[in-house]
Amino acid sequence: MAELLIKNARNQAWLLVREGKIVEMGYGEAPKIDQMIDAQGLHLLPGFIDIHVHGAMGYETMDATPEAIQHMAAFYAQHGVTTFLATTWTDRRSRIEAALEIIGQCLGPQPDGATLLGAHLEGPFLNPAKSGAQNTEFVRIATREEASSLLDTGVIRLLALAPEYEAHHWLIQEAVSRGITVSAAHTNATYEEMCRGIELGLSHATHTFNAMTGLHHRNPGVVGAVMASQSVSCELIADNIHVHPATMNILWQMKKPDKLVLISDAVRVAGLPEGDYLLDTRTISVRDDAVRLEDGTLAGSILTLDVALRKFLAATGETLDTAWQVSSLNAARAIGIDDRKGKLEPGYDADIILVDEDLTVHLTIAQGTIVYRRDT
Repeated sequence: MAELLIKNARNQAWLLVREGKIVEMGYGEAPKIDQMIDAQGLHLLPGFIDIHVHGAMGYETMDATPEAIQHMAAFYAQHGVTTFLATTWTDRRSRIEAALEIIGQCLGPQPDGATLLGAHLEGPFLNPAKSGAQNTEFVRIATREEASSLLDTGVIRLLALAPEYEAHHWLIQEAVSRGITVSAAHTNATYEEMCRGIELGLSHATHTFNAMTGLHHRNPGVVGAVMASQSVSCELIADNIHVHPATMNILWQMKKPDKLVLISDAVRVAGLPEGDYLLDTRTISVRDDAVRLEDGTLAGSILTLDVALRKFLAATGETLDTAWQVSSLNAARAIGIDDRKGKLEPGYDADIILVDEDLTVHLTIAQGTIVYRRDT
């Protein structure tokens, strides 16, 4: 669709899209365009950006197939996501490399789905003491040879690791030198060790509070370090399961307005009915909106970003007007794409959604193409 006009949105009189970009916005009389969408008072927002999402609808990044990427992208678009990073799990090197290869082949717009921007490498360079649902059989310290080979694929935009290991200090610096955001993840670091990672260039925290050392008044831990640092953006799984609503609000007070990033951390069972499934070779149970291993450990989520934003706003008492960016612009900033994504401004990619008061998604446009329209 070369040219498209959206008008009568609640918060914007009209917006003009041409060749995948927002080219003009206004509050007066709208231009005369053949292709027009009447928003009928719905909220016009930047498309959601999910930088930490593993799978959906029975598919996952580690399947290493274009089919998996396409099904995931279509599901995400139904929930307002216009851009995502396909996120890996800790596994054998060969399986991680296969997943990255497919991500590289599939980069860009997906049929009826969100745009694949690159990879989020979550593991294998983690701490087994905070492994969560990551398979400890494959958790390992990074070697220069393996890590360099993974970085050389050119598709990694976000690298999650445990910063407490001195062997990972060079990797933090190397990744940052390549323009890759480095995140603290599944880490047993002390406050001091975390601060050292930040000094080396680490600037992000993976699913904050989960799988990291907590805040104690005599031992601030990773949580204390990332909340206190003005340079660190913090992911949040806002499902009321991984993090209590009151704790969400505390994090928001520390990181607002531009350093809190909503993520889904959704795994392959997102969008599927309750029941028992295989995650990899392990059985997981989906019950009461939670995904758990047989021992009760949380194993990702079935969350979608529209639901996450709804629960976040309820937890903090904020409105779309004051906190819209936690589901879009803040993620773009965290991985260095805020010069073209995350805002509704001329010159930005036409990643646009229409939502109602309950944040139900009615329309999703990814890079100027309508990829989802809700049946009415």
